Parts: sequence; C-alpha cells; structure tokens
Amino acid sequence: MSRGIDHIAGVTFHGRKGAVDNAFRYGVDYVLFDPSEDVAGPALFSRNGRNLVSLHDRDHGGAPKDGVGLPWAREVFAAHGLDAVVTRIELLAQPRVLGHVFNPVSFWLGFDTDGGLRAVIPEVSNTYGDRHSYLCAHDDMRVIAPSDTLSAQKIFYVSPFQPVEGDYTFRFDFTGDKVGVWIDYNAGNNGLLATLTGKRRPLTNLSILKACLRRPFGSRRVLGLIHWQAFKLWWKGASFRTRPEPPAEEVSR
Repeated sequence: MSRGIDHIAGVTFHGRKGAVDNAFRYGVDYVLFDPSEDVAGPALFSRNGRNLVSLHDRDHGGAPKDGVGLPWAREVFAAHGLDAVVTRIELLAQPRVLGHVFNPVSFWLGFDTDGGLRAVIPEVSNTYGDRHSYLCAHDDMRVIAPSDTLSAQKIFYVSPFQPVEGDYTFRFDFTGDKVGVWIDYNAGNNGLLATLTGKRRPLTNLSILKACLRRPFGSRRVLGLIHWQAFKLWWKGASFRTRPEPPAEEVSR
C-alpha cells in the first residue's frame, strides 16, 4: 500500500580520511515515494510540473535531465535477475526547488512483497554533469538487513580531491520511519565517510515552507556548500586530480 510522498528533513555528514582533515554536517531535504503510483502531493509540490518544490522523472534513471525514471530502475533490476524478488520500487531524492536540482546521490530502493529491502541503486552525480550508478544487493538476493554491508569498486570521479580507485562499503536502514545510509569509501590512506540519516514524515505544505526557510534555495545551496568545502580542501593543500573520462558502463556493482 502506498504511503504517499514522504519528506526526510535529514542530516548528512562527511568526514575525510587521510592527511588533510576535513568534516562537515549539514541539514538536507529529500523526498521518498513510489514513482509507479499517481500519488497526490500538497499544493506546493508537483511531479513533472512547475512549483515551489517538484520532482521530475527525467532527472533520474539515466543521464542528468535526460533520464526515463522508473522504467530505467526496473530494467537495471531485471538485468541482474532481481525482478524475481523486487516487487516495489521507491525513489529517495532531493527535489527541485524553484526549478533547480542537483542530486550528489539519489537512491532507487527495491522492496519485496513483505517490505524487505532487496536491492539499492545509488545514483551518483558529479558537478561536471556526469553520472554513474552502483547496484547493491546480496549475491543470493536475500533481504538487506540494517547491519549488513555491501561493497562496490569505485570507478567514477566524484571529487577532484579524492582518487577514483578504491572501494565503497554501503549500509542501508529503511525500517519503519528510519532513513539511514552509510557510505564508507576507502582508498589506501585516503577516503571518506558519508552518511544520510533522518525520519520519513508526510510531505506537507508546512514542511515544505519550513525547509525553504531553514535551508533556502534547495540544491543551489547544496552546490554552494560543495564548492565551499572544495575551497577549504584546496586551502588546506589537498591534492587536486583532473577529471578522467567517465566510465562507459552506466551501472556497476
């Protein structure tokens, strides 16, 4: 049964590993919903339309602003044999605010008929307009418990201050009203711990207005904070790495 559209007024933490220390914690707003259903949101939210806050299918499931949304996620799960267990898909993403969007990472969540989490597709975008996705699932397709960890080789350039090589370890908790994502990136003596935590609550006009007042400009603010942290790393002497060509494959695991 659909829960409608939920709002996660969450907190993201990034802590850098290695010789150059840097860490930050910011509030961030996500929406979580089943894109297969035509759910009605509050007056200040629209799907595939103009509004104060909106979410567009073309922002996900493919190249940025040229995606196809839910059919893409279904194809990815099917290509890896997960369509046998994934019966419901939800999308966790930052929405557009006044038409602008940038999602450093959004998540396609694959659930079974009993509500068990079977697979996750973190959809990662960088500020250069590139995107790559990682498929996270157990080899035997069993339910992903909150204590389980899943690994993937990093092959996508995200930050000029981090190498491309190394490995990600993911952990997910979407039980009840919890939203929890932990991404531990390790590359020798370098790396990063990134987290997203919060509680899912129904998206309302009041929650939208509060978010816009507390965290104005949505993803414009996110981009500003990304560049501010990049300046801090440059100032601290972190090594700068030029951007390589993005990987040819759209999804890896």
